[in-house]
Amino acid sequence: MCGIVAYTGFRRAQPLLIEGIKRLEYRGYDSAGIATLNGGKLTIHKSAGRISALETAIAGQTLHGTCGIAHTRWATHGAPTDVNAHPHTDTAGRIAVVHNGIIENYRALHTFLSQRGLSFESDTDTEVLAKLIGFLYKGDLEKAVRAALREARGTYGIAVICADEPDRVVAARKGSPLIIGIGDGEFIVASDGAAIVQHTTQVIYLSDGEMATITPDGFHTTTLDDVPVTKEVDELEFSLEEIELGGHSHFMIKEIMEQPEALANCMRGRIDMSEDRVVLGGLAKYVRDLVRAKRIIISACGTAWHAGLVGEYLLEDLAHVPTEVEYASEFRYRNPIIEDGTVVIVISQSGETIDTLAALREARDKGALTLGLVNVVGSTIARETDAGVYLHVGPEIGVASTKAYLGQVTVLTLLALMLGRRRHLSQPQLHEYLLALSKIPDQIRDTLNQSDDIRRVAETYREAENWLFLGRGYNYPTALEGALKLKEISYVHAEGLPAAEIKHGPIALISDGMPVVLIATQGSQYEKVISNIQEVKSRGGHIIAVATEGDRQIREIANEVFFVPRTVEPLSPLLSIIPLQLLAYHAAVLRGLDVDKPRNLAKSVTVE
Repeated sequence: MCGIVAYTGFRRAQPLLIEGIKRLEYRGYDSAGIATLNGGKLTIHKSAGRISALETAIAGQTLHGTCGIAHTRWATHGAPTDVNAHPHTDTAGRIAVVHNGIIENYRALHTFLSQRGLSFESDTDTEVLAKLIGFLYKGDLEKAVRAALREARGTYGIAVICADEPDRVVAARKGSPLIIGIGDGEFIVASDGAAIVQHTTQVIYLSDGEMATITPDGFHTTTLDDVPVTKEVDELEFSLEEIELGGHSHFMIKEIMEQPEALANCMRGRIDMSEDRVVLGGLAKYVRDLVRAKRIIISACGTAWHAGLVGEYLLEDLAHVPTEVEYASEFRYRNPIIEDGTVVIVISQSGETIDTLAALREARDKGALTLGLVNVVGSTIARETDAGVYLHVGPEIGVASTKAYLGQVTVLTLLALMLGRRRHLSQPQLHEYLLALSKIPDQIRDTLNQSDDIRRVAETYREAENWLFLGRGYNYPTALEGALKLKEISYVHAEGLPAAEIKHGPIALISDGMPVVLIATQGSQYEKVISNIQEVKSRGGHIIAVATEGDRQIREIANEVFFVPRTVEPLSPLLSIIPLQLLAYHAAVLRGLDVDKPRNLAKSVTVE
């Protein structure tokens, strides 16, 4: 969700803060603002819309302050307007707050403060928090923030500055990530390492229920109950170059094209072909528990849920472990049955998805062994699970996930093979799978060469407002993910379904010329998919097929065909999704849309 950047040090804060929130634009936002301390007073500018509007508002103003905060807001309480944008201030205009998350009891706090004569300008929960801090302020900002947060319920990542303490930043988190970048006589607080990496790679990660008070001379961390906390300094594991466009038009196409290298990095050191074994170091301590597992639950949201669904097929097919996939947002609010021998795997690109984090905590409290599959090193899920595996696909900036999805599926494949070998797979069977998996990066590279042909197909159907995506078996999740990619960034209605289910109702949707994407790679259900193609075609649907190279039959019955290289069936989702990612990308570009920042969406969802 929203982006936070705060700075205290010896440099002018304004340009550094603006640069920082620009690097967080990919997280999704609809307004932006900045506050700096100048000559003993707060100077605040904020604007609805893009950061460029904020830059226009402050053009020509040279703010010399060396301490400040900035924010990009994704609206929850109140419309995206100048007034509702952050930062928000206390009544005296001496304290400014930026906030990610939701203060759930803001109405009660609003009533409490109103009864004491305080008035409000915005519709936000954050202004209530700012006013509460100001109401409690008695000359010590850290104490006022701590006292206010004891009264607040909900989630937050906040950064607070005060004109009476001109070089001090107070930061705190509960459910919304905050990182402190450590420089030489300067510190940067941010909700994401992308805003920090240009200046330092030395960071600490605040945990839930912790706060930090920072000046140019140093910082100290405590719990909300004022118990000192010693934090370890970590190293950011990505470079500035990895989060820049590098000559590409959009981050999404850059990340699609990076997938061969991303998957090679994901698998590096994890496949030992000389001994035909899978090495997942992050799980080494719990391998025996995993082999004995009676049941696996995978919990995730969105694209990660689709990866988890592929994982269900893999774990049941290759490892013979009963597996089910749960939406994290539903898992957390019911009373899930966690029996002895249950393993819960949570999947999240950011490692901060609030619903997934809550599902993890629910499973852990009920006694499950918990594993995390995340991309961001040091993220909350990575720190709270019993064990886990990092994707190592590099930072993903585009809101619509591509290479992280492939990394998730790859790690689930490795996990299924590791358990399968210990449960029932023979060594020659494992060798066949590992050999096929090692070829996937080059096969993806070959598939990416069809980008221009896929663009032509997207041009043909650019005006279509309703699409169907159909698949069977391992490629039913591919249909779901392909449909999600198209609707995320092209804003057209797209529905993913099991191909066999269309005759149970959805076939009524098919009209003359409607684009219907069928994943028809050769496998155990190939003939059934061909029959589904005929069903759709006889009702006027236009068939766009994803098929295996060398398949001549498909050319005769499909309107358009995207070919992918041949591989073993359990690995086919790693290839069949590539044309669908490109199709969604080109469709959005041809419709003139902002591919990297689709409306209403955010990269890391840290509110309910």
